[in-house]
Amino acid sequence: MARGDGRLTHDLLPGEKGPQDECGVFGVWAPGEDVARLTYFGLYALQHRGQESAGIAASNGDQILVYKDMGLVSQVFDDRALESLRGRIAVGHTRYSTTGASEWHNAQPTLGPTPVGTVALGHNGNLTNTRELVDVVAERSGEDLTGEMGRGSSTDTAVITSLLGCSGAEDEALEDVAARVFPMLEGAYSLVFMDEHTLYAARDPHGIRPLVLGRLERGWCVASETAALDIVGASIVREVEPGELIVIDADGLRSRRFAESTPHGCVFEYVYLARPDTRIAGVPVNAARTEMGRVLARENPVEADLVIPTPESGTPAAIGYAQESGIPFAQGLVKNSYVGRTFIQPTDTIRQLGIRLKLNPLREVIEGQRLVVVDDSIVRGNTQRALVRMLREAGAAEVHVRISSPPVKWPCFYGIDFATRAELIANGLNLDEIRDNIGADSLGYISVEGMVAATSLPESRLCTACFTGRYPVPIREGATVSGCEMPGMRELSELAVTEGAS
Repeated sequence: MARGDGRLTHDLLPGEKGPQDECGVFGVWAPGEDVARLTYFGLYALQHRGQESAGIAASNGDQILVYKDMGLVSQVFDDRALESLRGRIAVGHTRYSTTGASEWHNAQPTLGPTPVGTVALGHNGNLTNTRELVDVVAERSGEDLTGEMGRGSSTDTAVITSLLGCSGAEDEALEDVAARVFPMLEGAYSLVFMDEHTLYAARDPHGIRPLVLGRLERGWCVASETAALDIVGASIVREVEPGELIVIDADGLRSRRFAESTPHGCVFEYVYLARPDTRIAGVPVNAARTEMGRVLARENPVEADLVIPTPESGTPAAIGYAQESGIPFAQGLVKNSYVGRTFIQPTDTIRQLGIRLKLNPLREVIEGQRLVVVDDSIVRGNTQRALVRMLREAGAAEVHVRISSPPVKWPCFYGIDFATRAELIANGLNLDEIRDNIGADSLGYISVEGMVAATSLPESRLCTACFTGRYPVPIREGATVSGCEMPGMRELSELAVTEGAS
């Protein structure tokens, strides 16, 4: 695996603890292809899902090497690094941290021993029963993954790796071990992993985070989003089903079910997280976002001169709002593409500086105009507060903010950095108070019903917990989000009932 300077070693990566990542995963089985380079391009297409670290593991049939480091995909890998990762199988990962520290030892894929070889694993999601699983690892292997005796990581990804390593009998296939281990996991997980000869992919029974299967001319690949399959020239076969384990080796592809499927895909993927050129559950994300804008215009009309988006994620909804309202669409803000997403930065200071670096108003477009500013969400309120101030300084006559998702009022325990309830601006402030807080002339959110309808999926197939407080997977006592212990499912349910969210 790679050390902090990217150099390759053969040491095994230690077990890891306490996760919350919104990440991108990619895996490929393709004898005769440059699997490391295919994985590199796949991760490049998934860069929006994490900008803190990147890694690739590859197997030549005899051994697995991992190369990883902090930074963007293009910063971590060069030709020399990719040349060192020869083989027929590769898995890759791009990450940002939420509770897990932004440090090299938390980068993925993880690497660990099993009775029959080695496993390298990349994880997108967040487990809600990590503490219980750490105890299982300690009981089965004697390994302490906590405190000073732990192995130096603060994510749950290698807790899964450790479980795979300590749960199998001698000569038991990793496929069989995985099918027995995964029902123990609670929460959200989309996994790509490998041993020396086989590529695996698995998705939690609720399918909270996306995962898709693609076909190459001489192999197979799996990815967090269909856009990554497009980039590497793979045809989209289907989604990995919730509760499904896929196994790909020299004998071909086979599938087995380790849990009953109860789909609850994350609705925020449609709102913000996924690339607009991705399809999830057969639904084009760009089309869903445009429809959210149309619904938003019907639910929250206003007299104005221009509709402008907060680029880039607000653009499809702004187009939909303009189409439905008849108000002209304009690009009133210029985005610096080299500044990362503001809500996933580690401190408020960096977030606020990032907003100014990221967006700049076009004065000749907005001066003297009544503006409808369409954005995808309000989390802490920092972006909108700074944005409204910038637009007024640039001469806007009125600023009407429209949001293509409902108020975010609940923390995400399934892998998105929404912070604690206390940090969410929609908790403790009503609509008028949020409007005053961000300095807008008016503020309107889409309804939960309108957002769900825009996806064309029934609400029963979606996770809307961050908007409604209805969690599809029970939250255990002591579960953490953004480093803070949160109440268990009973307390969360009582809060939801109190606020009319259940």
